[in-house]
Amino acid sequence: MNSQAVPELQHRTVLLEEAVDALQIDGARAGGVFVDGTFGRGGHSRRILERLGPRGRLIAFDKDPQAIATAEQVADPRFTIVHDSFATLGEALGARSVHQADGILLDLGISSPQVDDAARGFSFRLDGPLDMRMDTTRGMSAAEWLASESEQTIGKVIRDYGEERFAFQIAKAIVARRAVSPISSTRQLAEIVAHAVKTREKGKDPATRTFQAIRIYINKELEELEVALDAALEKLGPQGRLVVISFHSLEDRIVKRFMASRANAPQPDRRLPIRAADLPQPVLRLMAKMKPTDAEIAANPRARSAIMRVAERTAAPLRSKQ
Repeated sequence: MNSQAVPELQHRTVLLEEAVDALQIDGARAGGVFVDGTFGRGGHSRRILERLGPRGRLIAFDKDPQAIATAEQVADPRFTIVHDSFATLGEALGARSVHQADGILLDLGISSPQVDDAARGFSFRLDGPLDMRMDTTRGMSAAEWLASESEQTIGKVIRDYGEERFAFQIAKAIVARRAVSPISSTRQLAEIVAHAVKTREKGKDPATRTFQAIRIYINKELEELEVALDAALEKLGPQGRLVVISFHSLEDRIVKRFMASRANAPQPDRRLPIRAADLPQPVLRLMAKMKPTDAEIAANPRARSAIMRVAERTAAPLRSKQ
């Protein structure tokens, strides 16, 4: 279980114990079905397997071929890896005759090995091909997208997904540069951004927001998160736990609003004669919000922006329109 198919850069799983504790894998639940929506390098999955009983089952997802190669080395009959986005968890679980899950964990964002591998194109600090795809076997790379997209769309993506106030200046600089020569490396893009951004946030590289925005857009991260949350709610059984760890405000806002809206049932017209027992009930119960401790952040600075939210499925039936 500890052997790995590819050389690995160091990765620290954020909120490892807290996330697995929140799934409540104990007693009869230890024989249930759990889902790890992002296997990554297996930190959460391995801890879940340690707590599962002999009849328990863990189904994990990942789009990254390197993560899949690592997951395939996990020799445990209770474990299944799916090479796909967690947005497909509804269909994937159904195809494996799983109608209810006892807990679903979604650890969003990217892992340290992905960032620290220059060949993946995620880092503005390391020079490498401008790729940024989570799944390098599918879809358009960041370089291909920047070479073909309009200035207006590039600017909108950087503004909306990176919350970058100089988004359209950056987009203009990108289009001007590509007219001269292709933008094919992370260093090229980082230099373009550095020249276009007029002021810099203290302690933050000027390319941070642009790289985040393009990565999110290329991988459809926010759209897939919204689909996955709906699918998770449909698959969770009563008292099933939904645990989500996000790493930036756009993700956390989606998770927060989703959980809050499902934790509040729509109230009917007060003038209607409806018994209290017949009133609509919420389908989720908010359980916890947690951030890494100072000690974890000191040991792993990339954990500093993490927020974990936990909700529990109630016995109330799902409404056709949430």
